[in-house]
Amino acid sequence: MSDADRLTRLEERYAHLQRHSAEQDKVMLQLADELARLRKELAAVRTRQQEPREGGDAADERPPHY
Repeated sequence: MSDADRLTRLEERYAHLQRHSAEQDKVMLQLADELARLRKELAAVRTRQQEPREGGDAADERPPHY
């Protein structure tokens, strides 16, 4: 294998690794955005659960089929 062929193969591999790295960065940013959104949603759900409900504690209420 000549030096030119070897250099060409190395350049091809490098280009492939660059593209792969860019794709991974894109996915990581998407995952970070989704994680931030889910954390906000979870915080809202927790806040809603901690708010007092009208009519007293729901744990003390009898189910509607009684």
